[in-house]
Amino acid sequence: MKTTLVIMAAGIGSRFGGGIKQLEPVGKHGEIIMDYSIHDAIEVGFDKIIFIIRKDIEEAFQEIIGNRIEKIADKLGVEIAYAFQDPDNLPEGIVRPAERTKPWGTGHAVLACKGILHEPFAVINADDYYGKEAFARIYDFLQGYTKGNPYEFSMAGFIMKNTLSDNGGVTRGIARVDENNYLIGVDETSNIVKTPDGAAVDKDGELIPVDAESYVSMNMWGLTPEYMDLLEEGFQEFFKHIEGNELKAEYLLPIHIDELLQAGKISVKVLDTKDKWFGVTYKEDKESVIKSFRKLLDEGVYLEDLFSDLMK
Repeated sequence: MKTTLVIMAAGIGSRFGGGIKQLEPVGKHGEIIMDYSIHDAIEVGFDKIIFIIRKDIEEAFQEIIGNRIEKIADKLGVEIAYAFQDPDNLPEGIVRPAERTKPWGTGHAVLACKGILHEPFAVINADDYYGKEAFARIYDFLQGYTKGNPYEFSMAGFIMKNTLSDNGGVTRGIARVDENNYLIGVDETSNIVKTPDGAAVDKDGELIPVDAESYVSMNMWGLTPEYMDLLEEGFQEFFKHIEGNELKAEYLLPIHIDELLQAGKISVKVLDTKDKWFGVTYKEDKESVIKSFRKLLDEGVYLEDLFSDLMK
């Protein structure tokens, strides 16, 4: 059964200072974070990759990673496809406000894959490093997909303390789980910062402690092709509730999945992973990410010629 990795790479990267942070080199030989995610996904068995990008970064994307990965994928029998997130790709009767230039969030991004996504899939952010364990856990879960139970999804559950930036607040979906590690709810929480005691939410200078050992969503989900219809229905519903916030409102995967969960329409298994996340949220993160990848290389987690181990 074909299993797809969907990589959301259309983000503007405003907190990164306006650059295309997904395309920043972090590896010894100019590799970007996506290279490692693609390597880890192919290594465990994913055999189709969909890049979600914007038309205005298509040329840069192809130059930095697209053309190169297509050649590697061809040798490994992995299918490559592209989807384009367009702010004007909206439900019938909805018109984008002229002042709205950015896309409509991660849910809108995945909707761009409609028509080319027909198999169980994992979805990830392009600028996050997830680690090998998370890909293996998600892939194994997706291999159990049957059309008889199409609304059982999964989420890679990262420990909050392993996902924080040293350089500022981050947004995380704090997960609530039951005794069997099924998701009860996701609380999308912004401006979570590191503290000497663990973590806290910074609300205008007031630090409100949160459990640094709790699971958080890093937007790494295991989903089924049937989810696409739910996602499309949710996008139509989204526009009924954003009056007055049309310029900033975003249709976000964790929020939509939580809504489905609360309505009893789906179940979500939280797959435990102890891997340490790292990514480039702020410009200042880049140096620590470079050092982290150098350490993984020194420890033999990756070869200097990144994809050479898959070519054997």
